[in-house]
Formats: sequence, structure tokens, C-alpha cells
Amino acid sequence: MKVTVLGYGNVGSAMIKQLGKAGHQVTVTGRDMDKAATVAHQFGAGAKAPAEAAGDAEAILVAVPYGDAVTALKSLGDLNGKLIIDVTNPLTADYMGITVGFSSSAAEEIAKALPGAKVVKAFNTLFAQVMAEGGDFGGSKASAFFAGDDAQAKSAVQALIESIGFAPVDAGGLKNARYLEPLAGLNIYLGYGAGLGTQIAPTWLKR
Repeated sequence: MKVTVLGYGNVGSAMIKQLGKAGHQVTVTGRDMDKAATVAHQFGAGAKAPAEAAGDAEAILVAVPYGDAVTALKSLGDLNGKLIIDVTNPLTADYMGITVGFSSSAAEEIAKALPGAKVVKAFNTLFAQVMAEGGDFGGSKASAFFAGDDAQAKSAVQALIESIGFAPVDAGGLKNARYLEPLAGLNIYLGYGAGLGTQIAPTWLKR
């Protein structure tokens, strides 16, 4: 699959690494093209300026902070019909709370801002460190939840999750991102707030 990764931080770098290892054709983009090019080179991927990065991409994986996501996506140009894989979480500044919930989610807000795109929530419950190490988690596969409203888009994301070694778990429609995002918040609390580290994984996060 041709995947454009929007973002080159810990999460973006981890996904670039795993997607490349699985044989996907990866393009990296973002606000600072020098950083994008450096990360792309590190993992054998390509780099393109935002205005050119969507192009023939079959999927765009959003790995920037939620507050920057819509603006960053719109910088890519026309996204009508594009598959958007939303990895973001709407976190507070201290990472111990979320800013969107109950009646909406980060994924739904992105979908509202880009009505022609096919948005699927995925990977947001996994620490970047776990992503970087791949799906094998202590002898079992770490679960990667995904949620969306377009059946074809969800099927593509499921195949992508499987291709990089994680266990896909269909979490239903996009509105269920309202559950997945607080779940990510719980992971962050356990990992950092409670000091259990990024290798923690409750039994319902692995198969």
C-alpha cells in the first residue's frame, strides 16, 4: 500500500519503520521538511512537501498532535475519497486528560472537517515504543483497535494492521472512537502517571 505518514515524531517514526519493514511504499511529510527528510532517510522512505504528499497515496496516516491535525491535513490539498488513518488523541497539556469526549471524538471532528475523506481511527491505544518494536508483545500480538463507518476503508486498515504484525480488533463505527480515545488516556496514565512504563498491557490489549 502507498502510505503517506503525516508527522515524524515518536509515533510517526515508529509507524514509518513498521510500514517500511512490511513492504509498504511510505512517504513522509510535515511542517518541517528537513526533519521529515531526515526521518524518511533513516527508514528508507521517501519525503515530499505537504502539497505533493497526498498525490497517489492510498492512505494518509495522521501522526501529529490532535490540535494540529485538521490544519496539517488540509495542507495536503484535496482529500476527497482519501483514506485517513487517525492515530491522534485529544490530550490535555499534561497528558492526563482529554479535551473531546461524550458527544464527539477527535476522529469524528476530523471527519467533520474533511467530509469527503474516509476516516478510520486506529493505533491510538498503542504507545509509540510498542509500535516501534512491532506487534509481538511478550509472545502474543498486541491488539490494534480500529473504528470507522466505511466498510472498504476499514477492510484496508485491517489488512494494514495485520501486515505489520498487530492483531486487528474491529471496534465498530467511528463514533466508538469516543471509547478508544479515553482508553488511550488510561494507558498513558498507567504507563506514565502511575509509573508502570510503556510495556504495560492489560489482558484486553493483547491476544
